[in-house]
Amino acid sequence: MRATARVQKMRFLTALLAVLALVGARPARAQSTSGPIPPQPGQTPQRPPLQQQQIAPDQSIRVRVNLVNAPVVVRDAKGELVLDLEENNFRIYDNGVQQKIDGFDVGGAPLSVVIVMETSSRIQALLPAVRRTGILFTETVIGENGDAAVIGYDDEVKHLQDFTSDHDAIEKAVTNLKPGTSGTRLYDALSAAVTMLESRPDSRRRVIITVAEALDGGSETKLGEVLRDAQLANITIYSVGLSSTAAAARGEQKNGGTPSPTPPGVFGAPGIPGTPQTPTTEAQRNSGVDILSLATWVVQHAEAVVKERPLEVATAATGGLYESTVKDDSIEKAIDNIGGELHAEYTVSYRPTTISSGGYHEIRVQVIDARGLTVRSRPGYYVGGPGA
Repeated sequence: MRATARVQKMRFLTALLAVLALVGARPARAQSTSGPIPPQPGQTPQRPPLQQQQIAPDQSIRVRVNLVNAPVVVRDAKGELVLDLEENNFRIYDNGVQQKIDGFDVGGAPLSVVIVMETSSRIQALLPAVRRTGILFTETVIGENGDAAVIGYDDEVKHLQDFTSDHDAIEKAVTNLKPGTSGTRLYDALSAAVTMLESRPDSRRRVIITVAEALDGGSETKLGEVLRDAQLANITIYSVGLSSTAAAARGEQKNGGTPSPTPPGVFGAPGIPGTPQTPTTEAQRNSGVDILSLATWVVQHAEAVVKERPLEVATAATGGLYESTVKDDSIEKAIDNIGGELHAEYTVSYRPTTISSGGYHEIRVQVIDARGLTVRSRPGYYVGGPGA
């Protein structure tokens, strides 16, 4: 009896030791397994070490960089437009870093144009000549595949025609221009034109053409702000500069030119920032030598007030062309020249490879060709910092 009890006790102890041995072996097996342990209810799931985590290719983090379009006009030594260049002739640099060209075209993409017309009483005597330009805009500039809108301005900005490809409607809006008040809210009109063009498809070339005197009064918008927005939206500004002096000479109230408002040797306007004001620098200024650097400065200092030559600054900042006019027929010739450039213009596109927190990006276009060609493009663009 006692022997039987002793045998049963030994069997029980043997079974207990076996169970304990199994329990002790589980942690060793758990440590040798790969992958997360299934979580117990109410516990946070276990994650693999950071170095073992892998991101699928389609889950990679990407930074969206807008496409930058650089309009490029190339002329030979005689001033004639050059149309036989290929993509491999071009090099483009953003802040000194060569960029991969993503798109290349020669005057092919359809145009979306906002025609900005001054209707101020200051140029009332020139309005008959301006009204005759409607057909030039439709036939020489816009062409078959383009569309256009028309804005007029004096002391207020007026939307005279929304975007349309109907040539008759565009010509009618220009033909029916009415003289207004003496106000000249040029910058507000340019700002309105930029806003309209921002909604046009990226596949179209966005252009503003102003027919106006280079004078602003009473605008709420600063020129630098307008040009920053225009650059970011890939908008090119062209200008046909009217002359109130020429208009006054045609009017009944005045004859002759306007006398100088200051004595000889006294400059009536501030000089270009960072440049001493002398008769030599003023002569260079009048020849347009410093317009490009002035345009860059204006964009960088968007809040600065610009009183001198704003239309030339606007065209230089966006890669466009400024055409001054004196005689009536030169208004038509100026529009014809602009149309010729637009249909001979190269468009070089790229996505900047240098990511910046903000600031001014300089664009430089180089043409590899042995003919000594002249190249004109936009000088750069401004990117606002976080929250700008």
